[in-house]
Amino acid sequence: MRIVKKRRKVSIIGAGNVGATTAQKIVENGLADVVLLDIRDGVAQGKSLDILEAGPLMGFDTRIVGTGHYEEIADSSVVVVTAGFSRKPGMSRDDLLHKNGEIIRDVAHNIRKFAPDSIIIPVTNPMDLMAYVLWRVTGFPRERVIGMGGALDSSRFAYFLSEETRTSVSNIHSLVMGGHGDQMVPLLDFSTIAGVPVRKIIPSDRLEAIVTRTRNGGAEIVHLMKDSSAYFAPAAAIYSMIESILHDRHRIIPSSVLLEGEYGIRGAFVGVPVRLGNQGLEEIIQLPLSAEESSQLAHSAAVIAEGISALNRLFNNFSE
Repeated sequence: MRIVKKRRKVSIIGAGNVGATTAQKIVENGLADVVLLDIRDGVAQGKSLDILEAGPLMGFDTRIVGTGHYEEIADSSVVVVTAGFSRKPGMSRDDLLHKNGEIIRDVAHNIRKFAPDSIIIPVTNPMDLMAYVLWRVTGFPRERVIGMGGALDSSRFAYFLSEETRTSVSNIHSLVMGGHGDQMVPLLDFSTIAGVPVRKIIPSDRLEAIVTRTRNGGAEIVHLMKDSSAYFAPAAAIYSMIESILHDRHRIIPSSVLLEGEYGIRGAFVGVPVRLGNQGLEEIIQLPLSAEESSQLAHSAAVIAEGISALNRLFNNFSE
């Protein structure tokens, strides 16, 4: 009797630019089969078919299924959540929190029902807060809710350092902590070029400008594209996390996880360096931060905590 071994499955909730590009990267690299889910009729199905029709040209045999039904995410190893609205002109922070909070709460109920053993990678903005919603509603342990943010911010920082010094990106290791947004904290003493701290290579005024550009990296792309936001680099960041999880690589990747006293922070999802393997979060790496870095990280966490308080006011009962 021939035994057919099933390939690993990654499900992506939301077939917008980020979700579809992530799906494309996964199947083209043969990492896993993919379920691409979107509530908009035909969108996930159409994009999935388009990707599959590239298979003969790109040489991949992994499969992708487009669907609008959550039953298809059953047995997923990883579920990526990209569904939701981007912030529109005139929309307040609380408006975005409420709209995306409702969407993500519904997504979380379905993940809990159909993929209860999965590892979740939240991407929807405000990402740290949506990670909190997913964690609260699913009831998953913190090891299985790991937000994408630090990986993207660190990659942007590395690219800007490469551009400034005309050095290969392969020689650059960068680290960004804190919230995914304006409150991120690039760690200059732990960001290096060929092992040398960037402070020793780049003048302080130029380094300050690079840090500012990193903090505004997403907004810069929105300004340039007008009607869209970044998706190639976010998809690459998501892919790097999934690859470390499915291949049990134990890579250290900055990610947003629930802190329970680490770095003096408790009860908030904050970007910190973590080791990722096939169980999800394996370890939070605690670095000896300077007084200034510790202060900046505490401020970033306080902003996230304010958002969590707003969520708790908006959703008195997360399980409804």
